[in-house]
Amino acid sequence: MEAEDIDYKVSYRDVKYPRLELKTGNLLLVLPHGQDPSKIAEKHRDWINQKTELIRTSLKDSMSKKIFEREDREFKDVVRLFAEKISQELDVGVNRIYFRRMKSKWASCSSKGNLTINTLLGYLPEELIEYVVLHEIAHLIERRHNDRFWRIISTKFGEYQTMEKDLFAYWFLIRDRVDSGRSDLLMGTH
Repeated sequence: MEAEDIDYKVSYRDVKYPRLELKTGNLLLVLPHGQDPSKIAEKHRDWINQKTELIRTSLKDSMSKKIFEREDREFKDVVRLFAEKISQELDVGVNRIYFRRMKSKWASCSSKGNLTINTLLGYLPEELIEYVVLHEIAHLIERRHNDRFWRIISTKFGEYQTMEKDLFAYWFLIRDRVDSGRSDLLMGTH
């Protein structure tokens, strides 16, 4: 695919370096004011093509995924249980756990030890919920996604690459249902 064939949107911001985002399946070029988007798209064409193929595969894989139904309380209890267990195993302290709908990620972890969990995570299998909780708590030991971080993750999930692919596929499945206004995912149970 040539750069001129790549569909993207541009957002000019007060940033020093260009950034490419594919968080929602659509390519966004975040650029310093005045920078030529076609040159950035061409420079990163291989990366864009690779990620676009990953999205296509994930969309296909999402068709075979099952949505899990949980009550709000059950979901929060599962997350809290995993957080308690994992924080003890890693010998770190989780401060607070917040739950809210998030637009571009499953969860986050602040440097103060606060976890924010995307309520849409409640529609995933328990193993993926545990994986996301571990992923975030591991950031209390290592903030970046470097070798040390992935070694921590692989102590519990040696197949973490598969987990990451599954999360990506579920992201598109659930976002598609949310964006299409499916009432079963919008009823506010999470």
